[in-house]
Amino acid sequence: MADEEFRDPRLAALYDALDDPGRGDLDAYTALAREYEARRVLDIGCGTGVFALRLAGLGIEVVAVDPAGAALDVARAKPGGERVRWIHGDATGLPPLRVDLATMTANVAQAIDDPGVWRETLRGAYEALRPGGRLVFETRDPAKRAWEGWNREASHRVVDVPGTGLVEYWVELLDVSGPLVTFRWTYVLAVGRETLTSTSTLRFRRREEVEAALTAQGYVLDEVRDAPDRPGREFVFLTRRPEA
Repeated sequence: MADEEFRDPRLAALYDALDDPGRGDLDAYTALAREYEARRVLDIGCGTGVFALRLAGLGIEVVAVDPAGAALDVARAKPGGERVRWIHGDATGLPPLRVDLATMTANVAQAIDDPGVWRETLRGAYEALRPGGRLVFETRDPAKRAWEGWNREASHRVVDVPGTGLVEYWVELLDVSGPLVTFRWTYVLAVGRETLTSTSTLRFRRREEVEAALTAQGYVLDEVRDAPDRPGREFVFLTRRPEA
């Protein structure tokens, strides 16, 4: 199930304004789409559609899927939204597709914290790829213990959001149980002093664990790269469905 920040229409409407406006993390994925000469792309966990719309603007045919209806509503309403095929759901129940590239950007892969759903997601992406098609995604290196910096002091921000006013927000770590890390974002809207929260759980998988899961689903692992926007802290997996 998607987190409240994507399911709650009030939070979904704020997401882009509070997120990194440049979304430099997507530059590497855009470059890979060009490198692979992808004409058809599946964006798994598309959220508010930032990456899907970027690719569509390059003339790429994009199918974007997300379980959060509120986030999809935001995505559809953006300029160019009609260029993308939006699907309310997840990669475990896709219609027949034959894409050149499938992606899971940002936290998408880690947000799939259930092992069974993770296997089904990898299988669904595999089935959606044409033979020789690629799956690319990122995940944080658990050895770097990124969650140790997830606290109010480090994350507190106040942003003036057009049409909403001042929004104060921060993150707090709630629990670390093995590979599962749970945290909560709090948002305080100046108008009415309304407080909203969104709780998330991410699974921090070791590189060997991810590689084993990919192999079990039939993928060929071509390369594991560093994330340009988070050097030394993430793994970027470049995989493909075999030609035959």
